[in-house]
Amino acid sequence: PFRLEQVFINLVQNSLRYTEQGSITINCRVEDNLLLIDVSDTGKGIELIHLPRIFERFYVADPSRNRQQSGTGLGLTIVKHIVLIHNGSIQAFSNPGEGTSFRISFPIQLGA
Repeated sequence: PFRLEQVFINLVQNSLRYTEQGSITINCRVEDNLLLIDVSDTGKGIELIHLPRIFERFYVADPSRNRQQSGTGLGLTIVKHIVLIHNGSIQAFSNPGEGTSFRISFPIQLGA
């Protein structure tokens, strides 16, 4: 439970950091024996060139020197590893200026 808590704290903190105006939403649903969790914001988004690398260790998509909006490049790496050790997967979707969404998928056994 603590590790899963870390996942959501990190994703929500990132959303708060990059959403000056707008909203942050978390949606959960079950589909095809998967628990799907979406954490989305209407923040500044991530440039498409950076999306393939955001889960890499120490990769910082926003090289801003502003400490409030710059991180170490470890948060999303930690999130990905925690999701993977729970047999899940994570994807990121973003449109610059429109926000970012992270989709986490965990396999579930219905009726177990």
